[in-house]
Amino acid sequence: MQEEKVRIGLVGVGWFGGTRVASARKSGAAEFVSCFDLNPERRDAFAADHGCRAAESLAAMLDDPEMEAILIATPHSTHLGLVEEAASAGKHVFVEKPLALSVADAQRAADVTEKAKVVLQVGHNRRRQPANRRIKAMLDGGELGTLLQLDGVHMSPGAGKPGVAAWRLDPAECPAGGMTALAIHTVDTFHYLAGPAKRLVAFSKQVVGSTKLDEATSVLIEYERGPVGAITTSYFAQTVVSLSVYGTEGNAWNEEDGVRLFVQRAGDATRNPLDVATLDTVADELEEFARCVRGGMKPETGAPEALEVAAVLEAIIESAASGRAVELVDVR
Repeated sequence: MQEEKVRIGLVGVGWFGGTRVASARKSGAAEFVSCFDLNPERRDAFAADHGCRAAESLAAMLDDPEMEAILIATPHSTHLGLVEEAASAGKHVFVEKPLALSVADAQRAADVTEKAKVVLQVGHNRRRQPANRRIKAMLDGGELGTLLQLDGVHMSPGAGKPGVAAWRLDPAECPAGGMTALAIHTVDTFHYLAGPAKRLVAFSKQVVGSTKLDEATSVLIEYERGPVGAITTSYFAQTVVSLSVYGTEGNAWNEEDGVRLFVQRAGDATRNPLDVATLDTVADELEEFARCVRGGMKPETGAPEALEVAAVLEAIIESAASGRAVELVDVR
């Protein structure tokens, strides 16, 4: 017998809100019954388009006894306050990545949801790609030997798209160029594959100066277990989403954002393609969120994972500003 769908309220009805509603329907595990946005015209239009109720205020949404959880898709600096209000109302919380722009705010969000005994899940969905799951299995199974290096590239010209939300072009909301919009996924996936970071150095700068955002950002990370990772991102360059790992017994590449997977084992002159499935990772994480709400489980990308991402992000911001390497133990 199928469990009753988890009923969610959406806070923030930007372009990704529609994606979330579609993925919830695809998952069959959740449904959006309410929405709220500070812009009443946009809120009402979204409600009409997606068949949910438009809440006149956040308080009204949180007072709705039918609604069990909220999904937060708002500017990053607003996440903590919304998490606190939701937890106080006893609502479970799904937050779009990143959870917060600082370790202090991320820790506060973790603490309030833990105290309220509600689920806190963060939308770090790209680790869920079957290609990344396969790479993880190869690493864990010793197929690639000892992990030496990781390389991730996440580019997309979103900053130049017509109608892009103003907050996405604000360095206070989106520090280090494309990091929060794009490469924060790579930060989380590297953590998934390599474990906690030890120290890093970052460079982030304007090259053209078309907006206030940095247009070129590169980060070099040393991980506690030994390997080194490199992350390159831009919110202005043409789309490239790739991740590769290099070990003593082989290399693996996830290309075209999970569509293609290659491996080159010791002794192979060239890399070879592997069959790999694709997955609606947004629907997949909403299915998990629903299971956690119903079963009291901890999500894969919950508070501990979000705190690690927040620490790396804070260190990137500090390193890019100071020009020095930053020890993660000092940030955590």
